Amino acid sequence: MRIRFRFTKLGKVRFTSHRDIARIWERSLRRAELPLAQTEGFSPRPKVHFGLALSTGHESLGEYIDVDLREPEAESIDVAALPALLTPLLPIGVDVEAAEVIDRKEPSLQQAVTACTWQIEVPGIEPGALVADVARMLAAPTLEITRERKGQATVDDIRPAIRSVEVVGPTPADRFESGSVLFAELATQPRGLRPAELLIALVPPRQEGRVRRLEQWIELDGARREPLPAATRATPADRLVS
Repeated sequence: MRIRFRFTKLGKVRFTSHRDIARIWERSLRRAELPLAQTEGFSPRPKVHFGLALSTGHESLGEYIDVDLREPEAESIDVAALPALLTPLLPIGVDVEAAEVIDRKEPSLQQAVTACTWQIEVPGIEPGALVADVARMLAAPTLEITRERKGQATVDDIRPAIRSVEVVGPTPADRFESGSVLFAELATQPRGLRPAELLIALVPPRQEGRVRRLEQWIELDGARREPLPAATRATPADRLVS
């Protein structure tokens, strides 16, 4: 049996790396005494499959992990009760919002997710000025930036990876430096575009402030969906970084 979990990563836990979050999840699944399927070999490990890595320091409203359980032991598990069971075993800010049995034949999260929606704070520029900068960026036929790949610098055109960008208002009043908030949808395939790379394409380039991943999207046969919807959908106001 394979179960997909949806969880958040909010607050101070955003400074925990993707690798450490994976270790925390494995430990919490064991503490919950779930019948975890194990890999074969000299050092067996639980069969857990994470989605797209989230950069250290970024928050998220929608992260995912697929967990394989042994059968027939797993057949007696109340899947709907698992979020309430696991959340207290995870760090503050990691809340399990949903759990659902999925078909093992489904593509991995790494393969299936084609785009992510982001909320990006841009300190040091007011919304009106940023609107003009974003308009110029979106009007450009190409947007070349320098990236490092396998230790070598390469020049890539990132314009095809920018699905949409919108300035939605000023940063919260409690920020150390005032600025603006962007909503952006960025492609993850064939190569993912990070929020920091998007801001490099502005003229002049900008540094990112607080960043939150809002959604991950799977697109198949013209349909678009999240890997696993939350039980309750956040309103736009709820999704703003505070």
